Amino acid sequence: MTRGTARPVSARAFRRARRTLVGGVDSPVRSFRAVGGDPVFMRAGRGAYLTDVDGRRYLDLVHSWGATILGHAPRPVVRAVEAAVKRGLTYGTPTVGEHELGERIVRACPSIERVRFVSSGTEAVMTAVRVARAATGRSKVIKFEGGYHGHSDGLLAKAGSGAATHTVPDSAGVPAAIVGETLVAPYNDVEAFRALLDEHADEVAVVVVEPVAGNMGVVPPVPGFLPGLSQAAHEAGALVVMDEVITGFRLRRGTSHETLGGNADLVTLGKVIGGGLPVGAIGGRARWMDLLAPEGPVYQAGTLAGNPVAMAAGAATLDALTPTSYRQLERTAASFERVLAEEAERAGIERYCLQRVGSMSTVFFCAGPVVDFAGAQRSDRKRYARFFHAMLDHGVYLPPSPLESSFVSTATGPRDVPTLRRAARAGFAAAQGGSS
Repeated sequence: MTRGTARPVSARAFRRARRTLVGGVDSPVRSFRAVGGDPVFMRAGRGAYLTDVDGRRYLDLVHSWGATILGHAPRPVVRAVEAAVKRGLTYGTPTVGEHELGERIVRACPSIERVRFVSSGTEAVMTAVRVARAATGRSKVIKFEGGYHGHSDGLLAKAGSGAATHTVPDSAGVPAAIVGETLVAPYNDVEAFRALLDEHADEVAVVVVEPVAGNMGVVPPVPGFLPGLSQAAHEAGALVVMDEVITGFRLRRGTSHETLGGNADLVTLGKVIGGGLPVGAIGGRARWMDLLAPEGPVYQAGTLAGNPVAMAAGAATLDALTPTSYRQLERTAASFERVLAEEAERAGIERYCLQRVGSMSTVFFCAGPVVDFAGAQRSDRKRYARFFHAMLDHGVYLPPSPLESSFVSTATGPRDVPTLRRAARAGFAAAQGGSS
């Protein structure tokens, strides 16, 4: 089924892809299952815009799920990648690019003394949990409802039967015994977290949390949540992993949990630090990081870890991010927030809430504020689907899921406001049930 504007070349590409790729895609959210219709196949990106295989242009508010903070094909990153590629794609040996990018990260992140590069955010969190288990001699993990920390077995857990302590696998193929080591608490409820921790205090190795939740839509921490969580975890002898795969270098230069009162032992990074190429990283205090092989007993390895092309892209990206960059991101995101609020009011949308932290935001079709996963789930998914397709037909590419974050880049700016406004007017009319 195709919804909205016809895209014949994209439709043919999808039919062909489904004969080879599972579901025609390599990541489920790209399939458009959450919003209906067929996915749009892109052939190019430049600055703030994507161009699909049918030649249609879109103001991109996904930006590879936050990775392309400088926009698509930024000149400094392209130059760095071109130079790296000419020297070779991968060597399987140490390169100076690894410690040079690591030095940039350490200088920018107060809680990081050592870094280990991997190839994805999933690997980063999986490794951080392994280090914490080795450090504490305990096995259990506490995560929060609606938090996504990659697709490793132990973290694909959700609360079952309404009880935070009873978890069930969030995916087929994950043994119940594995997710039985994972406890789930409600996000932004420090008292519920403390109660769960007290019940299992001698078993909990680590608490994993996004300082700003970004995978149930954007949900910021309420005052006191991150400080209370950090204090309680450390008093119980557990380590704290701040999952900053999304927020790291996105909201500010470096990590964000410190400014929100969090106290991390280990931090995971990704997205921005790869400049658009596959990368992840674990960082933290030397006493914990040096548990990794070859210094310590915790094994971790990766053939393409620290890939020289990804390191070059990441270094060029971080070098291009200045205080002016973050001020620009804030101004752009704030102006977009105002446009969406104005058009929602114009359309008479009553149950609407836009939540934004810096350059990441989410439109919820429900009363706000949204403070936890239960609140996020009240967002009207059918309304979002109509909104999404009308926006798409009018040249704005949003996340094809109601519970994800939108992002702007430094390539996005005032000249893009008219495009957003036209699309938003159509989008909210469609969400309200009118024509687009």
